[in-house]
Amino acid sequence: MPTNLATARAKATSKEEILDAAERLFAKFGFDGTSMREIAQEAGVAQALLHYHFKTKEGLFEAMFSRRSGAINRIRLARLDAMIARGTPTLEEIVDSLLRPTIEAGHDPARGGSTFASLILVMGASNLDWQKGLISASYDAMAKRYIAALRLALPELTQANATWGYLFIIGAALTQMSPTGRADRLSDGETTGGNTEIMLSRAVAFAAAGMRGLAARSDPETQPGRA
Repeated sequence: MPTNLATARAKATSKEEILDAAERLFAKFGFDGTSMREIAQEAGVAQALLHYHFKTKEGLFEAMFSRRSGAINRIRLARLDAMIARGTPTLEEIVDSLLRPTIEAGHDPARGGSTFASLILVMGASNLDWQKGLISASYDAMAKRYIAALRLALPELTQANATWGYLFIIGAALTQMSPTGRADRLSDGETTGGNTEIMLSRAVAFAAAGMRGLAARSDPETQPGRA
């Protein structure tokens, strides 16, 4: 039994080391610019171990990406569920529970930090079907929960405007997911992007005001070919 336990721990450690190495290299060189051989060298393991755990480079990328996105989304939904269980949460509480896990992970190297932040930005702009599918599988169910929660807090918000509001909030948040020093430079030192509480207080206020602005709009949804 002790031997089996030690073996299981060694396998778990090697798998995490592979995922960490893949994360670093994919973020730096992209999917096409990174080989399984290079990932194995970075992780300090035999390349055969990569194929044993993940089968293909696509499988390794998906496992690497899902590890971080899944952890963030579990925190988000746990907080959202707890708030709804206590009663109707405020708009600011909903937005905070959406943004905080992402921002905090982006500022924590142990949870991916700026490396995972870079990967999310690249993935969001990908035209590859399998990467689009990975984004859908990783985020769509969670996104729909939050779109419904936004409408719960703002009943006058249409489904269309709630959807766009969610996307605008996420888009703005991703550019600030990790500290870049830009807020420090642009403000001439009057504020800092390294303080997550300062950033979140402003991000939540900004996003909530935008959602209320969308809720106040009465313009109908128009589509090509529709009068």
